[in-house]
Amino acid sequence: MMSFTTTAYARIGLLGNPSDGYYGKTIACAIRNFAATVDLHESDCFVVEPHPEYDPREFTSIDALHDSAVRDGYYGGLRLLLASAKKFAEYCRRHDVTLPKRNCTLRYDTNIPRQVGLAGSSAIITATIKALRTFYGITDDQLPKVLQPNLVLSVEEEELDIRAGLQDRVAQTYGGLVYMDFDRKLLESRGYGDYEELDPNLLPPMFLAYMDEPKDSGKVHSDVRERWKRGDADVVTAMRTFAEFTTEGRHALLERDYAAFADLMDRNFDLRRSIFGDAVIGTHNLEMISIAREHGAAAKFSGSGGAVVGTPRESGSMDAIRAAYIDAGYSFVIVEPDAKPNA
Repeated sequence: MMSFTTTAYARIGLLGNPSDGYYGKTIACAIRNFAATVDLHESDCFVVEPHPEYDPREFTSIDALHDSAVRDGYYGGLRLLLASAKKFAEYCRRHDVTLPKRNCTLRYDTNIPRQVGLAGSSAIITATIKALRTFYGITDDQLPKVLQPNLVLSVEEEELDIRAGLQDRVAQTYGGLVYMDFDRKLLESRGYGDYEELDPNLLPPMFLAYMDEPKDSGKVHSDVRERWKRGDADVVTAMRTFAEFTTEGRHALLERDYAAFADLMDRNFDLRRSIFGDAVIGTHNLEMISIAREHGAAAKFSGSGGAVVGTPRESGSMDAIRAAYIDAGYSFVIVEPDAKPNA
């Protein structure tokens, strides 16, 4: 009886667009600090098990139900596994891939902090797709690696109506450190961009600070996407500049020019702030950036908000930076890049 576990790690965005939906460029890294796992074992029926904490059906009181719904929403992670299995089967049917007549039981777990832009949902989906590929013996010819992020994205956008982009799914599928070019001509002609795997050992020491309970991320609507679609000159120019930051950042990493890389991280955030505005960025997000800069570190959002990734400009300052974040009530970890692509 087959039994195994697959893993997908949290993702941090290091340079590039505030979202990857603007035909730009990004550098992102999968980190081993946090992960989603899917346990699979062969069984008589196809079973998707709810998580005891994230998919509760019984509560000690109505107040406990209320607190669970506020914290985790109404669906938890169970819907992610169900939708992943459905889209996986759909992909195989569309591409005339005959699946063996066997069933399995899927169970997931995750310690990725929620709602702080670390790609927790896509990690669960990515780990599920990996598990199903392995269980059914799907080859790279049948489901090429370069298309796997698109399959993960289709689970979210087509099945669950979650607006997302390819960046997180590419980083989690490939693992490690990835430079991505989402050139419009490439995406419109073949559906995916150019993805270059870089050595994670090129990265300088980095930290991640985040809110345990996000307070203001995403609560104020941004009109940046609408402005971009209208051809707003400021937004279009900003998106081109984000892409330039990414190209320069790749070069800085390859040359181990960490001062230049730090400068680009700061400029990346400053540009984002200029086009989104402080109301959208949020008070607590601004405070996290401010703490880093006050202690001599460069920092930017690791994703959509709720967490920042940074790098000290001076050696030996990591302890002081950690203390400042802890004193301010934020969580803090030293980033552990995924040294090898996920199996």
